[in-house]
Amino acid sequence: MENEEKYNIKCEGITTSVQIKGKGKSLKYQVKLPEFKPATMALLENIKSKLILEMDISGVEMFDQKVVERLKKQFKHRSEDLIKEELPKLSAEVKKQLTSKLIRDMLGLGNFEFLLSDEQLEEIVVNSSNEPARVYHKRYGWLVSNIKPENEAQIQNYANIIARRVGRQITTLTPLLDAHLVTGDRSNAVLFPISTKGNTITIRKFARDPWTMVDFIRNNTLSSEIFALLWLAFEYELNVLFSGGTAAGKTSMLNVCMPFIPPNHRIISIEDTRELQLPKHLYWTPLTTRQPNIEGKGEVKMLDLLVNSLRMRPDRIILGEVRRSQESEVMFEAMHTGHSVYATVHADSMLETIRRLVNPPINTPPNLLNAVDLNIVMFRDRRRGIRRAMQIGEFLLSEEGDKVYAKPNLLYRWNPNKDKIVPHSASQKLFEKLSEHTGMNMSEINKELKNKKVILDWMVKQNLRDIKSVGDVMKNYYLDPEAVLKKATTKKTVRKKK
Repeated sequence: MENEEKYNIKCEGITTSVQIKGKGKSLKYQVKLPEFKPATMALLENIKSKLILEMDISGVEMFDQKVVERLKKQFKHRSEDLIKEELPKLSAEVKKQLTSKLIRDMLGLGNFEFLLSDEQLEEIVVNSSNEPARVYHKRYGWLVSNIKPENEAQIQNYANIIARRVGRQITTLTPLLDAHLVTGDRSNAVLFPISTKGNTITIRKFARDPWTMVDFIRNNTLSSEIFALLWLAFEYELNVLFSGGTAAGKTSMLNVCMPFIPPNHRIISIEDTRELQLPKHLYWTPLTTRQPNIEGKGEVKMLDLLVNSLRMRPDRIILGEVRRSQESEVMFEAMHTGHSVYATVHADSMLETIRRLVNPPINTPPNLLNAVDLNIVMFRDRRRGIRRAMQIGEFLLSEEGDKVYAKPNLLYRWNPNKDKIVPHSASQKLFEKLSEHTGMNMSEINKELKNKKVILDWMVKQNLRDIKSVGDVMKNYYLDPEAVLKKATTKKTVRKKK
């Protein structure tokens, strides 16, 4: 039986449809593209020439999101005027489609802008001009699209556009590009003959509507009970590492936990590419690395930013991913000097996380791992298409002679048969650390965890899932926790409108 889904997307002022068609694993992604007659296309080329002469489209301007929006408005008004001069009797709908095409072609990536506008897509890949682009859909995985580059020159032109907007070049001598679009989407390009099939572009899309803990509770990624524990850990400045394999959801889980931080704490985040999205009420300074220019100058490494962040009086430091020994050394130094640190590590289990940290190329002395209070391990089940928090635990130290070893103590684990997080072992240091930081005894900590779970369950019930709504609840909680708890336990509440 043929599977089929149809939905609409909006791109540069026009609405068009997307259809998922096919059987089983042979699904195709089809965008309904506007069609124009040859005479209309010739007219558009003429208008393009006039716009190029009249409007200043500089790479510097295109790097600024606000300036881009302002430029698009000016571009749109001038395009409409030129179209009206050439074809005064044209209908309003057709004028809108022509204006949209001009904006896509001159300020964007042509028909690929339709793919960038679809919030259901996570990845867009162009392998060469000999085959259509492929997309990674949130529900269906990899699909072949009906959008195909005209030729290799067009792919290279798109790569050049992306490069110019970040002040870089991609040429035969420098055939590799790793950059991000104005929207925040991450782009990678490799030119022929390094990519032997042809010029290639890969775009990883930046979430316009980021996940929140409400989404994760609803889709069973993690329970409200464990989120209550994480809330307490983040509120009282414990250090947390997030582990997982490729695309397991490490950064997503890290981002989901950020609203738990009190609004009066200064947050410094350090990333290779800006992925984190925090509520506006948080006191946040995001920093990103920079690659060297064509002359090999101007590089800003993660280590540079990490060292610099310690001079910015941070309360919390968020590190994109720990990859090298120097980064690890500075990170653990920050932990031991009283800063709360949150970071991601590429590892598939708690034991593998320890191995990654203590062995090359990171080479962290095992005794430093005692500063990590919690380790969350994310897992992606590719067969079922789900992501789960697979392990939650702490690191313990043991001594054998003169040597110190770090070992995992698994507190909670995911039971795949029941698709549920279940308790595994009792904590040996987490609650003791929480007691030190909070001044509460175990009975009071349990009461606090229960209250936080009640608030989280209420947020799920009320569908308070977008980042603004979540941010508002957390902000109000830190202003008056009793008022928020009272609201959450009152039966007569008004469901938030979608």
